[in-house]
Amino acid sequence: MPTVRTGPVLGLIAQLALLAGLAATVGLGPVGWSAGVGYGVVTCLTLSHGLRRQGSRRLGPADRVTLTRGVLVGGVTALVLDPVVGVAPLAVLVPLTAVALALDAVDGQVARRTGTASALGARFDMEVDAFLILVLSVHVAPSAGGWVLAIGLMRYAFVAAAWPLPWLRGSLPPRTWRKVVAAVQGVVLAVAAADVLPAPVTVGAVALALAVLVESFGRDVHWLWRRRPAGAAGTLFYSPEDGFEVEYGRGLV
Repeated sequence: MPTVRTGPVLGLIAQLALLAGLAATVGLGPVGWSAGVGYGVVTCLTLSHGLRRQGSRRLGPADRVTLTRGVLVGGVTALVLDPVVGVAPLAVLVPLTAVALALDAVDGQVARRTGTASALGARFDMEVDAFLILVLSVHVAPSAGGWVLAIGLMRYAFVAAAWPLPWLRGSLPPRTWRKVVAAVQGVVLAVAAADVLPAPVTVGAVALALAVLVESFGRDVHWLWRRRPAGAAGTLFYSPEDGFEVEYGRGLV
């Protein structure tokens, strides 16, 4: 019988509780509920799968911080996508976003201090960051312009491009600038969502954030391109144990 990972399940319960609180205060329609619950279920299932593959029964201290951030992101998602709410109430949206962004600086420190850093935790942290940026870009786009969606979609476009271009699936070296750029996207979009600056200043800040994001992704793509296996396109195949892998002639990467 499969072992139940209680951490992800508790996260789903917390997600439902947050949605219920939002419904009781600002109101949530079927779309908002569906978006929030769907997000919570997907998070629970994928995190449980990750723990199972890692051979862990429970979340580490840093993972619990990231899960808390994930629950807040689920609330932001419900508010932004719910047409019943209309324009997401800034008095609720901004604090949820601010706390989620602040906790992003906590989970890494907790992982290092407790010696519980893991590949799963790093991936979970990255996915929560990416989805929050996507949702915030959806919220800001109607006022700043549809081009803002490029910020939220950039990472997902990179992942999609790796299917026909397997060399994009190579491992990238750690780079502090990459982390700084990711943090800048969240902060700038949060400020834009708060609508506290004149419109031209907001648009200029978001455009600058997009420019540094393009530069960061461009540098990574260039690095991977220069180190791709020469004369081999690569073949993508599925392994039940390891998921998708890429085979270049002889051996795996």
